Amino acid sequence: MSQQSLYTRSFCAMALANFATTASFGAFFLFPIFIAHRGGSRADIGIIMGVFTLAATLCRPWVAELIDRIGRRRSYTLGSLLMVVMPFSYLLLAGPLTALSLPLLGLRIVHGVGLALCFTAAFTYVADIVPAERLNEGIGLFGISGLIGLAVGPAVAEMALALRGFTAFFLAAAGLAFIGLLAHLPLRETLPDGGEQGARLSFYRVLRRRKILLVGILAVLFGFGQAGAGSFVAPLAEERHIHLVSMFFLAYSLAAIVVRLAGGRLADRVGERRIIPYALVITGGGLLSVALAHGTWPLACAGAVAGTGHGLLFPALNSLAVRDEPAAIRGKITGIYTGALDGGNFAGSVVLGFIGQWAGLPALFLAAGLALLLGLPVLAWERSSRTG
Repeated sequence: MSQQSLYTRSFCAMALANFATTASFGAFFLFPIFIAHRGGSRADIGIIMGVFTLAATLCRPWVAELIDRIGRRRSYTLGSLLMVVMPFSYLLLAGPLTALSLPLLGLRIVHGVGLALCFTAAFTYVADIVPAERLNEGIGLFGISGLIGLAVGPAVAEMALALRGFTAFFLAAAGLAFIGLLAHLPLRETLPDGGEQGARLSFYRVLRRRKILLVGILAVLFGFGQAGAGSFVAPLAEERHIHLVSMFFLAYSLAAIVVRLAGGRLADRVGERRIIPYALVITGGGLLSVALAHGTWPLACAGAVAGTGHGLLFPALNSLAVRDEPAAIRGKITGIYTGALDGGNFAGSVVLGFIGQWAGLPALFLAAGLALLLGLPVLAWERSSRTG
């Protein structure tokens, strides 16, 4: 199969849409500044930011059913519209946080549903159009668009805030989402048979299948560990007087991108089940090594190791989940995978936060790394039950 058969117009258009939508989401990494400006405490920031992820997780059964019923493109359109409208809605909020906390929580819930629709529909669409023999490569390369978006979004938001304040911040986030809306509109629908076949199998019936349940458990552990990298590296760096904490995230992202570009076909050749154990160990080892980092470069090296594992693990789990599965239920399968990731991330943020409070940040990263390594006995159990 030639390289051109992967980089089709549909693939590139959805990658552009995913980049822009993810950048819009990434812009809201700076949303805590808005909350603090309105008088919010650290606890308020945690609740308001966390409810977004919780909503994106809890709506996944509905989102997955919708994608297999009305189609990937239509679902992405609905999600894109929400991602465009929601930043404007924050402009309507006035006064201190005590007076607008409930409306703000409601807006964050709807915003989380919009992202869940876009994220799940996009990866389902790509699984439909990528050649089966290059599934892992295609999903991995498509995911690079999101990694770049997560880096670009906060930078755009920071510039908008510096130039024109919160109004420009929200307009920039809406503008990025609008690019995602426009980019995907020319795409054709890929859902076969109008969704009738997929409607026969419920989300929870699909979840009970052994392979899908395995992927869901591993995704929860993956998301749990990733909460450590996403939420607690900066506090550790501050505690240890490491000033260039951005080097961790830069090394992490670059490693994840490079491993997908350089080794994207590896799992397609040898099989995802052979790659996943190594990816779990590498990712877990990177998180464990964060606990030992006492300088900028050791921290960057830890980020590179964890990012390498991430670059292998995310597409391998996604590909294992959807490989050889009927297109009519891929929305539910992708919803289970992405929802498990978000659920694990939310649980990790809460549990690891308590561990860090009680036992210190090194213990927190020890727990985050061990969560990934717990995937090894889960794999061994599944393999023995499959062959027994």
